Amino acid sequence: MTDLRRMLGIEHPIVLAPFGGLSSVPLTAQVSGAGGLGSYGLYGYDGERIRDTATALRAATSAPFALNIWLPTGDEVTPGVEHDEYAVALESFFAEVGIETPSRPERYLPSLDEQLEAIWAAAPAVLSVVFGVPSAALVDEAHRRGIRVLGTATTVAEAQALEAGGVDAIVATGSEAAGHRVSFLRPAEQSLVGLVALLPQVADAVAVPVIAAGGIGDRRGVAAAFALGASGVQVGTSFLATAESAANDAHRAAIRSTAADESVLTRAMSGRLSRGARNRVVSEIEAAGAIAPFPAQNWLTGRFRAIAGQRGMGELQSLWLGQSAPLARWDAASDVFAELRAGLPA
Repeated sequence: MTDLRRMLGIEHPIVLAPFGGLSSVPLTAQVSGAGGLGSYGLYGYDGERIRDTATALRAATSAPFALNIWLPTGDEVTPGVEHDEYAVALESFFAEVGIETPSRPERYLPSLDEQLEAIWAAAPAVLSVVFGVPSAALVDEAHRRGIRVLGTATTVAEAQALEAGGVDAIVATGSEAAGHRVSFLRPAEQSLVGLVALLPQVADAVAVPVIAAGGIGDRRGVAAAFALGASGVQVGTSFLATAESAANDAHRAAIRSTAADESVLTRAMSGRLSRGARNRVVSEIEAAGAIAPFPAQNWLTGRFRAIAGQRGMGELQSLWLGQSAPLARWDAASDVFAELRAGLPA
C-alpha cells in the first residue's frame, strides 16, 4: 500500500479535521508546519473568499495543506417561497441577538463550480471532500494539477464507492466524530457505525490508505487506530479546543465540560444530522419541531449564530464536539500534535 506520508508530502500521518465555519489559518498552518496535514473547511465560501484564504495560508506556511468542500447531494433546497415560513420559526432567536428576521437571499450556497475554479487556482496539495463521491472529471482535474483527493466514508459501502471513484485515500469517520455526519449512500441515522467497528472493515475492503477519524483525542486513540489498520489519523475536537482554532471561549468551555454520553446528534442547527453539545437553542428548535431542510436551516441559524459567537453567547451557537471531548486537555495546538505524535508507530 502507498505510504500516506509520501503520498501527501507530510512527515507525520496526522491530519487536522476541516471545520465548516471554525477553521482558522493559524491552526491549519500550525499543524502543517509541525509535519502533519493542516486542513481548512470551505463550507459556504465563495470564490473570492477561497482565494483570499489560500493566499493567507500560503503566507502562513510553506508546508502542504488541504482544502475541504462539501459535495452537493442533490437534495439541497434553494431559496423559495417557503423561506419566510422557515425564518418565522426562528424569529425569537433573531430578536434575541437584535437583528431583523432575514429576508430571502439569492442563494444559500455558492456553486460547486465556483468553488472548484478558485481551488484549482489555489492549488492546494490536497482536496478533501465530504457527502459523496467526487465526479471523474473532478478527480481527473485534481490529479492533472498534482492535487491528491481524499474522500470521506461512514460505512464500508461508502468507502468502496469512493475507491471506485478514484480517490487517493479515504477518511473512515466513526459516529463518535464531531460535526456533520457525512453519510451519502443511506440516511445518516442508518449509517452510525463506531470507529472501532468501521475502521478494520474499511481497511480490509479497500486498497487505498485509510485515515481514521472519530473519537481520537490522544496517543492512545492514535495507537489503537494504527492497530486497527489505519495509515493515518484525523483529529478534530482536541484541536478545536486550542487557542489557535476559531472556536470562542464558550465553545471551548463546552468541549471541556461535555461528557461522552452527553453529546447529541441533531438536525436542529443545519437541517442535517450533526454531533455537538445540547444547548438551549438545540433544545428549543427540536421541541418546536419546525426544522427547515438543508441548507436553508443552516443559512438561517447562521445569521444569529454568527452574532452569538462574536458575543460569546454559547446557548445560541453550534457547539460542535465529538465523544472524545473529555480528552481535549491542551490549550496549544503544538501540545495536541506532540501528544498525538507520541502514539504513532515507531
